[in-house]
Amino acid sequence: MSNQSSPVIFGEVLYDCFPDGSHVLGGAPFNVAWHCQAFGLQPQFVSRIGKDQLGQEVHAAMLDWGMKTEGIQFDSVHATGKVNVSFNDNEPSYDIVENSAWDYIDSQLLPVLKKESVLYHGSLALRNPVAAQCLESIKQCVSNQIFVDINLRAPWWGSALINNIIQDSRYLKINTDELNLIVTDEQNIESKARYLLTHLQLDLIVVTQGASGAIAISQNETCLVHPEKKVNIMDTVGAGDAFTSVLLLGLHKAWPLQETLDRAQQFASKVVGLRGATTKDKNFYKTFIKNWSL
Repeated sequence: MSNQSSPVIFGEVLYDCFPDGSHVLGGAPFNVAWHCQAFGLQPQFVSRIGKDQLGQEVHAAMLDWGMKTEGIQFDSVHATGKVNVSFNDNEPSYDIVENSAWDYIDSQLLPVLKKESVLYHGSLALRNPVAAQCLESIKQCVSNQIFVDINLRAPWWGSALINNIIQDSRYLKINTDELNLIVTDEQNIESKARYLLTHLQLDLIVVTQGASGAIAISQNETCLVHPEKKVNIMDTVGAGDAFTSVLLLGLHKAWPLQETLDRAQQFASKVVGLRGATTKDKNFYKTFIKNWSL
């Protein structure tokens, strides 16, 4: 698929707060939007921040990065989102603060959205019915080209919610643990993925497998990718979001599936060398922009 309209990216923006006291701007949809902006897609990011210091930092960072801000709402009641991140054997776990501003993204405050836009969203931002209703409003405004990135964070999900979300998707990204929770009666990862592809009539499903790489299955082909042998890991926060941003880029540019998968893996392998999910260093992206002729 080639889609030359900017994607609409819906969901949480928040600060990942680390054990050493540092905090890094994040939230899966925000991370995806940040990378997409660096790659020239000019996404319309729809979220909500508090009228507080962290909210000001979010807004200033977006402006400095050149991002559109018409989709950002300001909340005088609820604070800008926070997540307390801890690590066990280099794997992050998350304490996601309830009733944050992004839980209350308001359908009455949406910017004008282009009908032909691809819509990207995850599952976490739908934990609150206010934001969930806003997403439904967005779906009425844009195309049916919906990219769903499952992101199961206990206790903020249930099978009914997930089934409802993925029913509308055309493109689905999921990791192996999440796939095993959703499809319980197939034998292996590929058969589980094919079950969803057929059952949901998807155009594409991508299953990320951590250190084992990823598998992408469309109606016509199956592609595999494996990480490089030597990867410098600072932390794994945002690796999946980096991967997703290049999947969106590949859809936008109509790259062949294997090429998209290879490039997504290349980029994710570099992002794990960062502290947190994003960087303000534009040089970080230059090699990819040059090599991919963006």
